[in-house]
Amino acid sequence: MAPKAKNSNEALIELFLDMVAAERGGAKNTLAAYARDLADFSAVLASGQRGQSISARAELGPAKAGIHPTSVAQTLIISASTDDLRAYLGSLGKRGFAASSVARRLSAIRQLYRFLYAEGRRGDDPSAVIEGPKRGRALPKVLSIADVDRLLAQARADMSRADQPMAEQLRAARLNCLIEVLYATGLRVSELVALPKSAADRNARMLTVRGKGNKERLVPLNEAAKLAMRDYLALLAEAGRHQQTQWLFPSFGEAGHLTRQHFARDLKELAVAAGLRADRVSPHVLRHAFASHLLHNGADLRVVQTLLGHSDISTTQIYTHVLEERLKSLVRDLHPLGEE
Repeated sequence: MAPKAKNSNEALIELFLDMVAAERGGAKNTLAAYARDLADFSAVLASGQRGQSISARAELGPAKAGIHPTSVAQTLIISASTDDLRAYLGSLGKRGFAASSVARRLSAIRQLYRFLYAEGRRGDDPSAVIEGPKRGRALPKVLSIADVDRLLAQARADMSRADQPMAEQLRAARLNCLIEVLYATGLRVSELVALPKSAADRNARMLTVRGKGNKERLVPLNEAAKLAMRDYLALLAEAGRHQQTQWLFPSFGEAGHLTRQHFARDLKELAVAAGLRADRVSPHVLRHAFASHLLHNGADLRVVQTLLGHSDISTTQIYTHVLEERLKSLVRDLHPLGEE
């Protein structure tokens, strides 16, 4: 196999991904998303569908066009202009991409060009002046406290059925434990399924979680979550699987622990059994419920930011609609001239 050209699109993207993994501790899912987005960017540039700006500049000759002296086909990313990037983003709209998806692609492209500029591969950053698409921020789907209670009640009922085989009882106990821990902590689903068995230490009051960017944070555990973990581990030991794994939620798959997709499927089945719409329930929706219910009951936004593992408060501010409703309620109920 021929070696990749130093400035080929593929080589540059690979260098960028290596940097994200090594310097930023990029998670597997993050790296896969960057790889998909940038591969599409590269393919569209190479296909000529982004407009004529590169080919028109190429006719001027490499020196006048500011193109690296190798073939244009090999250096499209290294030589692309701001107009080329704008044309690519415009093509995404024609392909039916939502504004949020276009913004995500632009973010990946910006980070790639910042990296190329920092590494001296380019003398400029063609993405610097491009504005992202204007988009309204969608409110998260949120379950009410009553909805979460129904989910938990159904999970406990399934676990308590005495007439089921051990494998089914263990599966029900695992699902109950997953929901209790998720609603108690607000973990990302990837953090939840990859918890080590040591997380269920009998005396533990806090979970140490390794999240995005390989950053650690402490998250408190409530009694219901600790009890669910103890019950689940007791069944795991009874089934003879307690000593066979380092994971709290073991699986026979390649990762060694339960997958996000498997948990999501089990959760939707439970939602239907509890009388809830399956499309309204997911692990991420339970994470939203954790944050929204805390804020509704008076928690500080900065505290919720820390618990969720958000590096930027602006990410947590998606929940400000909850705070606004609570403030309206306080004024209505406590102001002397409030509604009677």
